[in-house]
Amino acid sequence: MPRPKLELADIFRAHGAAYRRGYDGHLNLPQLKVMSAIETCRTAALGGHVAACTKCGHEHVAYNSCRNRHCPKCQGAASRDWMQARIEDLLPVEYFHVVFTLPARIADIALQNKAAVYGLLFRASAETLLTIAADPKRLGARIGMTSVLHTWGSAMTHHPHVHVIVPGGGLSPDGARWVACRPGFFLPVKVLSRLFRRLFLEGLEALHRAGKLAFFGDLSKSADPDAFKAHLAPLRKADWVVYAKPPFGGPEAVLAYLSRYTHRVAISNHRLVSADAGTVAFRWKDYRIKRGDRMKVMRLPVAEFIRRFLIHVLPSRFHRIRHAGFLANGIRRDRIEKIRRLIDKAPEPDRTTEEDGRTAPDERDLCRACPRCGGAMRIIETFTRGETPKSRAPPWEDAA
Repeated sequence: MPRPKLELADIFRAHGAAYRRGYDGHLNLPQLKVMSAIETCRTAALGGHVAACTKCGHEHVAYNSCRNRHCPKCQGAASRDWMQARIEDLLPVEYFHVVFTLPARIADIALQNKAAVYGLLFRASAETLLTIAADPKRLGARIGMTSVLHTWGSAMTHHPHVHVIVPGGGLSPDGARWVACRPGFFLPVKVLSRLFRRLFLEGLEALHRAGKLAFFGDLSKSADPDAFKAHLAPLRKADWVVYAKPPFGGPEAVLAYLSRYTHRVAISNHRLVSADAGTVAFRWKDYRIKRGDRMKVMRLPVAEFIRRFLIHVLPSRFHRIRHAGFLANGIRRDRIEKIRRLIDKAPEPDRTTEEDGRTAPDERDLCRACPRCGGAMRIIETFTRGETPKSRAPPWEDAA
């Protein structure tokens, strides 16, 4: 894919220093690290190497990537790496997509308590699916799932939700049979919504009692147990959004979908339209429009654009992709092999992605053919952070 004319890094390099000065004391360490990583990604500040064509001698410089999980330039390669590791987990069954969304009143609390509330969102949504699926009146089986956290809407506002990809069936309670769901139907959404609401509110109250929630600004009064209870009261009878999408066309469609969702960041470089000293313009999808063209262009002051991006920076070491049920880490490989035996279908060994995701992004640049003659490129020089390469060749221009 050709390099976008405008990148998030360009905006951060032009306005990041002024933003840090203007909001000194209001940015946490993970946010500062993300800004620095994006600003220096694929620049001489991170070092790199020089490659030369073995046929015509043409040279180019390849700068190192920051590989930060919030950097839009680095996530394409990270997604391919992750997807390559997931190929062997696919089952020859129907797959379903369920979305669990937090109400706005709780999203405000989550913004001030990311690790605690996002973690609870993962646990409550997984327990909801596992419990309803195990009910003999529903599926009566032990299921597995992969959950991916997204915290943004199309306009980069705070909108925490999890996308859950679930194989359409599970193991019988005795583990002796594969129990398939009805074609085209997984579990009733209303039942999922009510249990998710109860489990999440119970978990949130437990966090409050344990003193694991902090409250600032307009929410500061919620530190009081009675005020917190009153804040949650309207949510106990409200409908919580749990959305089940139509089933995927097959395991390959699941791979294609996950490749777009697992490592997505709040905004991609290709959505950026323009940036100047005062505003940033980007494309967004207006879901309020039911018919017609939903794509619009939004213009925000530079500081507001940066603020919106930074509210989606996750706490350090927080896992935004998680597995549960028979897909849980540690038991996944054995369970997948057992399920394949039960449904009498062996894996397809030649199934692969478009390119080998195990190649690091910087190395992948060097595996490309020479842009002049198509010959093989080889490393002739490496340089570390802050060093200047001896070669005067231009940097590789079409980085992903």
